[in-house]
Formats: sequence, structure tokens, C-alpha cells
Amino acid sequence: GMATAKLAKAFGMDVLAYTRTEKKGIRCVPLDTLLERADVISLHCPLLPETNQLICRETIGKMKDGVIIINPSRGSLIDEDALCEALKSGKVYAAGLDATSADNSHSHIPLMDCPNTIITPHIAWSPSEAQLRVVDVAMANVKAWINGHTESSII
Repeated sequence: GMATAKLAKAFGMDVLAYTRTEKKGIRCVPLDTLLERADVISLHCPLLPETNQLICRETIGKMKDGVIIINPSRGSLIDEDALCEALKSGKVYAAGLDATSADNSHSHIPLMDCPNTIITPHIAWSPSEAQLRVVDVAMANVKAWINGHTESSII
């Protein structure tokens, strides 16, 4: 999420975030404010009971017309039927999804028939740079633990 925010800022975007924890350099706002103001919404969160179907008919209804939704996280963060309806109506202009709620990548889901939708097979982690970052973070966490730090500030 922070890397996406940095890229968005480099493109001159005004970055807003809705998050459980404060992030340095990011302007945090209530979820309703983010939904009402954002032109592009990118999800970067784990799948938890409180984030399950975070994007649904209700939250889509609060969004600007023509919003773009990007989800490189977990498929179940989005109510796919609601997103499909919003894409077909034009409420949501486009969706870029690296994950869906389908049990496997061979399942056909209604989003595959929606306009302006790109679905990739949950490969955001696969570039060598991403895999190296995972190893670097794991190593830093182990070193921190060895040195007596029980909580890591790296993740």
C-alpha cells in the first residue's frame, strides 16, 4: 500500500488512506470520506471479518461515478456481484483485480464478462523484486527478534 501511495504521489495524485493504523506521510480519512472523494481506490489489506466484502453495494453507492477499483489483495474484499453490476451500469468505470473469490483460477466468474475489467491470476507477489522483499523483511524480523525486539517496525 505504501509503495502504491508513493507511486500515486509521483504521478501527482492527492493520496488519501483509510487504515487501522497511522502511516507516516499519508493523509488518513474516514472510510466514507475516502469513498466520496477518490477517483481511484486501491485495496491493500488482509481479509478479516471487518474487511470481508468491504466493497459492496452500500460502499459502491457512496463512491463517485466513474471510479476505478484496483484489488491486488484478497478477492473476498469485494462483493463481486455488486462490482459487476456497478461496472455494467458505469458507476465503476474500471476494475483491475489480481484476486477473485473463485476457488481456483479455472472457475468462470461473472466479472469475466464485465466491461473494463482486467483480472490477473493473483501474481502481484511473483516478480523477483517482490519475492526478494519478502525474504528481506523475514530476515530483518528474525534479526530483530534475536536482538530482543518482540515487535518489528519493518512490516
